[in-house]
Amino acid sequence: MPRVKRGFKLRRRRKRVLALAKGFTGPRSKLFRIANETVARALKFSYRDRRVRKREFRSLWIARINAAVRNNDMNYSQFIHGLQLANITIDRKILADMAIFDPQSFTQLVSMVKEHIQQKAPAAA
Repeated sequence: MPRVKRGFKLRRRRKRVLALAKGFTGPRSKLFRIANETVARALKFSYRDRRVRKREFRSLWIARINAAVRNNDMNYSQFIHGLQLANITIDRKILADMAIFDPQSFTQLVSMVKEHIQQKAPAAA
């Protein structure tokens, strides 16, 4: 059986891993075995956290909306329910931006929601 020297393929694979490990400290960016483990872990975390980022932003938007709505004597769940009653479809990202950068229009939106909740309340009782 002929002897195989894996020069090109092995060198290309190691260079690719070490390129991904660029910026890591110490042997994590210099030694292949340690860099390989670190890169594998980093790629696993990056895959996972691309999904986690969406959850974290949604919870941030909800917290911002809740804080702004509480300044208008209401809470988050009542506000979202009132938006559904008023047939207003604005996603939480836009609502959070409105709450921060355009508080007057957000206050008008909250007052519209309050009116719709008061209209529906006597019919339910």
